[in-house]
Amino acid sequence: MMEFDLIFDTDRRKIADSKASTKLADANSRISPWLSSLTYLLAGNVLLPLYFSQITIVGQENLPKSGPVILAPTHKARWDSLLLPYATGRCVTGRDLRFMVTSTECQGFQGWFVRRLGGFPVNSQRPSITTLRHTVELLKRGEMLVIYPEGGIFRDREVHPLKPGIGRLALSAESTHPGLGVKIVPISFNYSHPYPSWGTDVSISIAPAIKVSDYAQGCVKQDAKSLTDDLAYSLQQLNYQYDDFASSAFMSVES
Repeated sequence: MMEFDLIFDTDRRKIADSKASTKLADANSRISPWLSSLTYLLAGNVLLPLYFSQITIVGQENLPKSGPVILAPTHKARWDSLLLPYATGRCVTGRDLRFMVTSTECQGFQGWFVRRLGGFPVNSQRPSITTLRHTVELLKRGEMLVIYPEGGIFRDREVHPLKPGIGRLALSAESTHPGLGVKIVPISFNYSHPYPSWGTDVSISIAPAIKVSDYAQGCVKQDAKSLTDDLAYSLQQLNYQYDDFASSAFMSVES
């Protein structure tokens, strides 16, 4: 799963609703109720508790229970995409997650599986207007969308430069549908080992939501930069809090 740098320098008319394009994208982006329920039931009650020694989740009260939401997590391992529904999905908020994934991840049997768990394909090199319309449509319907803002997996404890696409997408949806109320929720993953193995501990920290409309000042490029900067700052603060917690836990064990 990865985030891509969407290009939003098109006229606003081009990102108005297009029934034909939305239907085309929707045909490849449907959640299977039985498959998603079974998958997350097995993952949440069997796979994750058995694989990880301890799963710590902080800040679930910050998750909106309704309205359009973009979850913006750091990306430390492929386990993130299973742990994220466990920490934020149906059992917590009553909501399914929609993942933006690369086109290659939607091929073959894996693609069949990914699409029915809420994933929809994106050409990361040349994202199409159809994909943009579909993404905005998901937010318009009040869904919860997942975008990894760093654009890839980074196994250190740093927050790497964020791609501007997430800010532009959120502002685009908010500006074309005034009053939509899009929110971005910063989320930080931290594992006790860079390459999670059997018995690894994982910590998931969720920050208060960022209200996108507060950044819609009229200049998309500058507004997106301000929004992205604040998102990066929030993710960094979550990492600092985790470092403080880990240090305190280590000192307690030592004493």
